[in-house]
This record gives sequence, C-alpha cells and structure tokens, in this order.
Amino acid sequence: MDALGRHVLAEIYGCTFEVLNDVKKVEEFMVNAALEAGAEVREYVFHKFSPQGVSGVVVISESHLAIHTWPELGYAAVDVFTCGERVNPWDACNFLVEKFNAQHMTATEVKRGLIEGIQKQAVNL
Repeated sequence: MDALGRHVLAEIYGCTFEVLNDVKKVEEFMVNAALEAGAEVREYVFHKFSPQGVSGVVVISESHLAIHTWPELGYAAVDVFTCGERVNPWDACNFLVEKFNAQHMTATEVKRGLIEGIQKQAVNL
C-alpha cells in the first residue's frame, strides 16, 4: 500500500426525500454501510435539522464516515475515510446509493498519508 488511507468524497444525487430526511434511516444506513465495507463501528451520532436535513458521523476503528443531507434537493454529501487495506470505502458508498434510492453518484478518491511523502518528511525532521 502506498498510502495510509483512502478518502472517498461522494456526491449522491436523486435520492428519496423521505429517506434523507429521516434521521433514524440515515443513521441505520450509515452504520450498515460501514459494516458492509468491513469496518468495525465504534460510535455514531446523528442530528435532524429543522425544517429538513440530517448530519452525522460514524466513527470506525479504521477512521470515519460522515454525511450531510439536503432532502429538498435529493442530495447527500458523504465522506468515507478508511485506513489500512481491509476496508473498502467504495463498498460503503455503493451501499448508500442503493439504500437512498439514488439516481446518480459522482465520487473522488484521495490517497491520504502518502508513504513516500511521510518518509521524506521524517528524513527532514
């Protein structure tokens, strides 16, 4: 592995209003997305906004999953950051696309903690 972690930034569009506005459903789907990806869930917290929207985070041993929803737009912004090679952040994103009844997802993966860069910094210290 050439990096310490993988961070997927997902834009999920065309989601069902009722799902994205239901704090219990969003919480359930986010926790299950972490499990689907092979992560070990530690803690989670979610908040329902008024008049609509949900934000939350699932802390996993391998890092975290975070979400903010705009139900009125059918949109969810999702971050999935995993460390190590055992957990696949794409599995979590694909699980959420299915559960949110999404029409489309665009996503970018960023390698975090590039080993080469860390080694260079350690030499310069």
